[in-house]
Order: sequence, then structure tokens, then C-alpha cells
Amino acid sequence: MQFRDRAQAGRELAGVLRTRQDEGELPDPVVLALPRGGVAVAEEVARALNAPLDVLVVRKIGAPFQQELGVGALVGGAEPLFDEDILRALGLTERDLAPVVERERAELHRRELLYRDGRPAPDLRGRTAIVVDDGLATGATARAALRSLRRAAPRRTVLAVPVGSPEAVALLGPEADDVLCLYQPAAFMAVGLWYDDFDQLTDADVLRALRAAADDR
Repeated sequence: MQFRDRAQAGRELAGVLRTRQDEGELPDPVVLALPRGGVAVAEEVARALNAPLDVLVVRKIGAPFQQELGVGALVGGAEPLFDEDILRALGLTERDLAPVVERERAELHRRELLYRDGRPAPDLRGRTAIVVDDGLATGATARAALRSLRRAAPRRTVLAVPVGSPEAVALLGPEADDVLCLYQPAAFMAVGLWYDDFDQLTDADVLRALRAAADDR
């Protein structure tokens, strides 16, 4: 399976989720995108489910020598969540990553201020929180996002992505009530390989999607 772009992947994902919604599995849904890439996917999902769209800002903590390799993640004001197995395999300690954590926390706060624009986080109590991203590599950011949601007391948590590594999907199984991944290629390598168009989204793209979703409501 190869997706043309994030919007097309979002429509594929939305079709499956809409069926589950019709079957009563997703009561009172709220779609939470992991920005930036997850927003273009989540926009299609929210539209199909007639659900509000919001963001859950999470920042990946990359290895110092390879930023795309996620060794942990940050969300909100919580302490970093590290993948201890990857740290051991790379010979890294949490102290080694302190400069990366500081930089990513500053970017996380910048994005929260910009994307929220004074709006409070959505009230998830008793609702179905559907966390959407454009793909799962190590699963570090999605795991941090799902754990942060526990404090918000949603009725159900669902992680929905178009593509992911089988290892990451298995890792995240216990973190949500349901994990939906349309495609789990054995030779995964990287999320971007499964999209023809995987251009990076900008802050302006995120704000446009959020405003469009609010107007649709």
C-alpha cells in the first residue's frame, strides 16, 4: 500500500473509523492530531466523523547523532518519556539528552501557544479520544501522547494511523483501548517511504486546518 499524500491516507483511515462509528464503537468522538504531520490526516478523519478537531502537541526526542531516530518524547509539562531499550542499545543516558530535551521543550511550548491561541484543551471526560498521526516509526511520540490522555479521563482512547512498523503497533497495544493501523509493512524503514508526497507541513498549515475544522462545526 502506498499513499498519495496525507489527505488521501486520512480518507482511507476515516472510512474504517466511520464504519466503527456507525457500529457504535466511537461514542462522542474528539479527534486529536499530533502536529504537524498528523494534522493533515486528522483533518479528513474529523470531517468524516463530524467530530471536533484539536491538537495534542508532542515533541520527539531524537538521538544526538540522528534526529529522526526517536529515543523518547515530551508532552505538556511532564517529565520526558524515554525508550530505555533504545537508550541502552545506543549507549546513551538521560543526561546525554538533556540539551535535546531543553530544545524540544522550548519548541513544544512555542507550538502550544501558537496552535491553542488562548483556547483551553478540549474536555475529554466521557468522550472517545482519537489520536491521529501520519505514521508510527518507534511509537515514542504516540506513547507519550496516549499516556498524557489518561489524566483527561476519556471514555475510550483510540490511536489511528495509516502506516506503522509492526513493532511499534505491538508496543502501543496496551497504551490504548484500540490501535488502528491500516498497513504494517515488515520492511518498514521510515514513515515517509509509504507516501508519494511527504512534504513537511508548516505552522500555517496547522492553523488553517484548525480554523477550517472550527468553521465546519
